[in-house]
Amino acid sequence: MSSIFRFLFVLVLAITSLGSLVQPQTAPPARLVSPEVHPDQSVTFRFRAPNAQGVLLGLEGTKPVPMEKDDQGVWSLTTAPLESDYYGYSFIADGVGLIDPLNPLLKPNLISTQSMVHVPGPASLPWEVNDVSHGVLHHHFYKSGVVGDERDFYVYTPPGYNPRAKPRYPVLYLLHGFSDDASGWTAVGRANVIIDNLIAQGKVKPMLVVMPLGYGAPEIVAGGFGGFRDDALRQRNFDRFTQALLSEVIPQVESAYRVIANRNSRAIAGLSMGGAESLLTGLNHLDQFAWVGSFSSGGLQPDFSAQFPSLDAGANQRLRALWVACGVDDGLIGPNRKFREWLKSKGIDHADIETPGVHSWMVWRRNLANFSQLLFR
Repeated sequence: MSSIFRFLFVLVLAITSLGSLVQPQTAPPARLVSPEVHPDQSVTFRFRAPNAQGVLLGLEGTKPVPMEKDDQGVWSLTTAPLESDYYGYSFIADGVGLIDPLNPLLKPNLISTQSMVHVPGPASLPWEVNDVSHGVLHHHFYKSGVVGDERDFYVYTPPGYNPRAKPRYPVLYLLHGFSDDASGWTAVGRANVIIDNLIAQGKVKPMLVVMPLGYGAPEIVAGGFGGFRDDALRQRNFDRFTQALLSEVIPQVESAYRVIANRNSRAIAGLSMGGAESLLTGLNHLDQFAWVGSFSSGGLQPDFSAQFPSLDAGANQRLRALWVACGVDDGLIGPNRKFREWLKSKGIDHADIETPGVHSWMVWRRNLANFSQLLFR
């Protein structure tokens, strides 16, 4: 290259570089905060999506509502004041459900993970962390011979539990719902916090809480929520779950922990799918469980006599509590009422519990707080 061409090349490069330096720089987008909980307990949600045609907020316990877009491409919505609790939520952008990228608090789920927002409340609420002694969560893994997979379960041990000390404890087997995993009752339901607080208040006897994976047929979740509507698959899921619980989980717990291994010190309860599992397992195995609770039970067949062939008024001599709860605005309130009517027709004593609320964790946290106070008295 001749010197003149080299000079011109350098000159053009310099002019180009200088031009880039004097170009106005685009300011970075303003930092967003989402969710923002206000002193009046309303919450503002924000989501940056300048190219989206429409964004809805899907907040647990409510129907999706449209958000508004500003000139920066930020969609936002401020709720009315909310009751103190934990709420799952997602953004639905052009029909696609998304988590909040600004919020690290997640609601785990095998089908549809969401974000969560905590609207704090007074210390009297059982799911709020208080300055009390805390139990310990243990996470166990094992290979299931019944189901044929690797699976897990959680065990909560109460404050003061000592594996080398003499005291032995009763056990609550607590079951999650369809699409949850074994962590559902702790990650979302706050079960360990609830039991900590109630033990500290003297309202609950110290107990272990065992939270197993609730799928006897894991393929039921592979097809999304439609899998639960397959009657044969759902029944196989229930049957194998019961078998895995009785023959694998309970023996492991009773071998590894200081528990009272008899029916009077063994309870079973669950929500939605887990509510049906608690009824099917507990009421068909009264030699194993004296305390049975269901929260918004879902999945029982309409022919209750076929599913509980040996259940009659004689069960009253063995059951210490049968607690059947559902929110009055839950789509499952009808089947739950029919099941309670059938129990009544058979002369089986039980508690009919109806509370405000839909099919949500806000109902089930309160169910657990109330049901657990009945146990092992």
